[in-house]
Amino acid sequence: MAERPARKPRKARAAQVVRTERLTPHMQRVVLGGDGLADFPDLEHTDHYVKLLFAPAGVSYAEPFDVERIREELPREQWPVTRTYTVRAWDPAARELTLDFVIHGDKGLAGPWAAHVAPGETIHFMGPGGAYGPDASADWHLIAGDESALPAVAAAVEALPEGARAHVFLEVEGPEEEQKIDSPVEVTWLHRSGRPVGQDLIAAVTGLTFPEGRLQAFVHGEAGFVKELRRHLRIDRQIPREDLSISGYWRLGHNEDGWQSSKREWNAQVEAEQESPTV
Repeated sequence: MAERPARKPRKARAAQVVRTERLTPHMQRVVLGGDGLADFPDLEHTDHYVKLLFAPAGVSYAEPFDVERIREELPREQWPVTRTYTVRAWDPAARELTLDFVIHGDKGLAGPWAAHVAPGETIHFMGPGGAYGPDASADWHLIAGDESALPAVAAAVEALPEGARAHVFLEVEGPEEEQKIDSPVEVTWLHRSGRPVGQDLIAAVTGLTFPEGRLQAFVHGEAGFVKELRRHLRIDRQIPREDLSISGYWRLGHNEDGWQSSKREWNAQVEAEQESPTV
């Protein structure tokens, strides 16, 4: 039996907070910089993400920060806690990495950190990862998400090829949560106004008259509505799997630790349930 190749050691990057900005009542921007980003790669995808590393309360780590050493030497409860965030923008000339955070008061871990962090503070992170970018050969694009997907949706819309046809839906709580997106493509903002998350997105996508031609779709956000739209696109609309980037960024009733631990099983179950029948 062939031996598995050795796992490549995971190396964390260090960055310093350059500035912060409250974009909307519930969205905070944090811009990172510093020498730790000197070898940060060019980003070919629009859904690139990084995994921020937070020390549990009362825990500190020796420098240089080494994730592998920490996990070898410390008990699991003292390992860094990870939170995943999409890269809103990367400016290689200024060496600045922009991340946007949904804020729910003092709930959560990364949100409160982003709301209160001061310029000069250091954060460690892993990444980037990512896989999706608008395909210039597609006849049209469907791009949809809730607040958690807003940075990735905005990055995708801004990267659409000139003259691209697209239907873009973004669901937020109300008009005060809308953001300016630098693109000639029209964005349809859906205001939840206290209704269940994703309800308006499901209605908008399922009620859409699909144009002719090959569709490339990007649908991300809360896992419940993502599941419904995946079923609609794969089964009702018969969109090939390779033309879909669709996944739950989060799930109601779960924090990121709980969701990530069950996400693989959830996705496998959803795919099995929704496998397109042979025609």
